[in-house]
Amino acid sequence: MAELPIAPATVAAEPTADLVARYLRPGTLNLGALPPLSLYVHLPWCLRKCPYCDFNSHEQAGGVPEARYLDALRCDLEAALPIIWGRRVHSVFIGGGTPSLFSPQGIDQLLTDVRARLPLEPGCEITLEANPGTFERDRFRGYRAAGVTRLSVGVQSFDDAMLRALGRVHDGAQARAALQEASETFDTFNLDLMYALPGQTPAQLEADLAQALAFAPPHLSIYQLTIEPNTLFAKHPPVLPDDDTAFDMLDRIAERTAAAGLERYEVSAFARAGHRCAHNLNYWQFGDYLGIGAGAHSKLSFPHRVQRQIRYRDPARYMAQALAGAAVAQDDEVARSQLPFEFMLNATRLKEGFELARFTERTGLPLTALQSGLDAAEQRGLIERDLQWVRPTPRGFDFLSDLQSLFLA
Repeated sequence: MAELPIAPATVAAEPTADLVARYLRPGTLNLGALPPLSLYVHLPWCLRKCPYCDFNSHEQAGGVPEARYLDALRCDLEAALPIIWGRRVHSVFIGGGTPSLFSPQGIDQLLTDVRARLPLEPGCEITLEANPGTFERDRFRGYRAAGVTRLSVGVQSFDDAMLRALGRVHDGAQARAALQEASETFDTFNLDLMYALPGQTPAQLEADLAQALAFAPPHLSIYQLTIEPNTLFAKHPPVLPDDDTAFDMLDRIAERTAAAGLERYEVSAFARAGHRCAHNLNYWQFGDYLGIGAGAHSKLSFPHRVQRQIRYRDPARYMAQALAGAAVAQDDEVARSQLPFEFMLNATRLKEGFELARFTERTGLPLTALQSGLDAAEQRGLIERDLQWVRPTPRGFDFLSDLQSLFLA
């Protein structure tokens, strides 16, 4: 899962010429250099909408309109080229939905279209999310041949009862088969696991964790099940483990992963040396990303401002708009007063914290914009700092929302 906090966008889409003129006008920020740029591609369809999912995903019966959607993505990317011209792409993430519903030939066409229009850094990380419910042996190998370098497998659990409670379309046997193939086909891969599931006991979590670690995943993403608004679980909430049990589960996960050689480098991410997710790191370090596809979000920096964009959410409308060269539904300049919170919302997720110089580099603001929040966080024992770095303390990691809220405008 590629998670990213997004500020609300309020400005209606404008013609490209007007956008370019607005981006280039003098502003209030002063970014000395632009941050690294990533590309996110959203493929919005899935076999079945999970009851906990609040992503822009849509059930699709009878197959996805692959050819038309790929045409729309190509047009969307071409329309965005003027505002990212000359910038190199450091990582690509193909998320969803369930991107593995698309054929290897379709993913090959997508990446060919991207390479023809954007300069990719040598060794560029290209991740594709995959659902074990769509697993076929030749399919994973076809994605590798198309240029995907990293697979992210959405297992969530190996327990059939837990998977049914989560509304997943796969069972434990399919999850194990998909991971075995991923480990044989890719040099690096991610395993997604959830905890504090409906009715889950500590013993059941132990069993899931032991099964996950048996595959020696280079990267492990761990997410606590939370009830999000506008989901089926929000309307019909299941009984979840209490907060104390969920905290104990997370502590156990941290212990077991460390013993297995996985370092916790972000709140929800654990990795072996050399296998951190470059794409997600760019989010957390407040880098830039261009998002194409239905409902995709972008954050793009210019010398005097930071912009956010949102594409049309509905797949049918997105395709029509993108093919007409107008995929952007909303475009918003991030207010100067919001930038400290947006930066800290990401940077404090990292265990190693951030360099103070990076704040000015990525926001164009002086360090004084953070001063009162940093002082309050240090007084409460939520961070530690020196003249160069700020790091969340173990307490700050445990109470991350409290830490981040100190930087609200």
